[in-house]
Amino acid sequence: MDIAATSTEYVRVTATSSAGGSPISPAAPPQFAFQPTSATGNPAEADWLVGEWASPHARILVGPNGGVTTLDPGEYRVWLTWAAGAETPVYRAGTITVY
Repeated sequence: MDIAATSTEYVRVTATSSAGGSPISPAAPPQFAFQPTSATGNPAEADWLVGEWASPHARILVGPNGGVTTLDPGEYRVWLTWAAGAETPVYRAGTITVY
Protein backbone atom coordinates (compact mmCIF):
# COMPACT_ATOMS: atom_id res chain seq x y z
CA MET A 1 0.00 0.00 0.00
CA ASP A 2 1.20 3.51 -0.79
CA ILE A 3 -0.20 6.48 1.13
CA ALA A 4 0.57 10.20 1.15
CA ALA A 5 1.84 11.56 4.48
CA THR A 6 -0.96 14.16 4.30
CA SER A 7 -3.71 11.54 3.76
CA THR A 8 -5.90 10.10 6.52
CA GLU A 9 -7.21 6.65 5.65
CA TYR A 10 -7.59 3.11 6.92
CA VAL A 11 -4.83 0.55 6.65
CA ARG A 12 -6.63 -2.81 6.26
CA VAL A 13 -5.35 -6.33 6.77
CA THR A 14 -7.48 -9.41 6.11
CA ALA A 15 -7.49 -11.48 9.30
CA THR A 16 -9.69 -14.36 10.42
CA SER A 17 -9.80 -16.62 13.47
CA SER A 18 -11.32 -20.06 13.63
CA ALA A 19 -11.91 -22.76 16.22
CA GLY A 20 -12.58 -26.31 15.07
CA GLY A 21 -12.83 -25.05 11.49
CA SER A 22 -15.60 -22.54 12.29
CA PRO A 23 -14.92 -18.79 12.13
CA ILE A 24 -15.04 -16.91 15.43
CA SER A 25 -15.25 -13.19 16.14
CA PRO A 26 -12.50 -12.05 18.50
CA ALA A 27 -13.80 -9.96 21.39
CA ALA A 28 -10.63 -7.87 21.74
CA PRO A 29 -9.73 -5.32 19.08
CA PRO A 30 -6.75 -5.95 16.81
CA GLN A 31 -3.49 -4.14 17.43
CA PHE A 32 -1.13 -2.76 14.79
CA ALA A 33 2.52 -1.76 14.86
CA PHE A 34 4.40 0.14 12.16
CA GLN A 35 8.18 -0.33 12.13
CA PRO A 36 10.67 1.09 9.64
CA THR A 37 11.86 -1.68 7.34
CA SER A 38 15.37 -1.10 8.70
CA ALA A 39 14.24 -2.18 12.21
CA THR A 40 14.98 -5.72 13.38
CA GLY A 41 13.04 -7.89 15.79
CA ASN A 42 9.42 -7.84 16.85
CA PRO A 43 7.61 -4.68 17.96
CA ALA A 44 7.95 -3.69 21.62
CA GLU A 45 4.88 -3.43 23.87
CA ALA A 46 4.82 0.37 23.45
CA ASP A 47 4.73 0.05 19.62
CA TRP A 48 1.24 -1.49 19.48
CA LEU A 49 -1.74 0.70 18.53
CA VAL A 50 -5.40 -0.28 18.88
CA GLY A 51 -7.38 -0.77 15.68
CA GLU A 52 -10.84 -2.18 15.04
CA TRP A 53 -12.58 -5.04 13.28
CA ALA A 54 -14.46 -4.49 10.02
CA SER A 55 -14.92 -8.15 9.13
CA PRO A 56 -13.01 -9.76 7.49
CA HIS A 57 -10.50 -6.97 8.00
CA ALA A 58 -8.57 -5.56 10.89
CA ARG A 59 -8.17 -1.85 10.25
CA ILE A 60 -6.60 1.23 11.77
CA LEU A 61 -6.98 4.87 10.78
CA VAL A 62 -3.64 6.56 10.08
CA GLY A 63 -2.95 10.15 9.15
CA PRO A 64 -2.88 13.70 10.44
CA ASN A 65 -6.66 14.29 10.53
CA GLY A 66 -7.89 12.11 13.39
CA GLY A 67 -5.75 9.06 12.75
CA VAL A 68 -4.56 6.83 15.58
CA THR A 69 -1.03 7.66 14.43
CA THR A 70 0.68 9.77 11.78
CA LEU A 71 3.52 8.20 9.82
CA ASP A 72 6.45 10.18 8.46
CA PRO A 73 7.54 9.49 4.87
CA GLY A 74 9.37 6.16 4.59
CA GLU A 75 8.76 2.44 4.26
CA TYR A 76 7.24 0.51 7.17
CA ARG A 77 6.52 -3.10 8.05
CA VAL A 78 2.92 -3.53 9.19
CA TRP A 79 2.47 -5.89 12.15
CA LEU A 80 -0.83 -7.27 13.42
CA THR A 81 -1.80 -9.09 16.60
CA TRP A 82 -5.05 -10.02 18.34
CA ALA A 83 -6.28 -12.22 21.15
CA ALA A 84 -7.85 -15.43 19.81
CA GLY A 85 -8.85 -17.64 22.72
CA ALA A 86 -5.68 -19.04 24.28
CA GLU A 87 -3.58 -17.77 21.37
CA THR A 88 -2.18 -14.35 20.56
CA PRO A 89 -0.87 -14.56 17.00
CA VAL A 90 1.63 -11.93 15.84
CA TYR A 91 2.09 -11.47 12.09
CA ARG A 92 4.08 -9.30 9.76
CA ALA A 93 1.27 -8.30 7.45
CA GLY A 94 3.16 -6.56 4.65
CA THR A 95 4.63 -3.13 4.06
CA ILE A 96 3.35 0.38 3.60
CA THR A 97 5.15 3.20 1.82
CA VAL A 98 4.42 6.72 3.01
CA TYR A 99 5.42 9.45 0.55
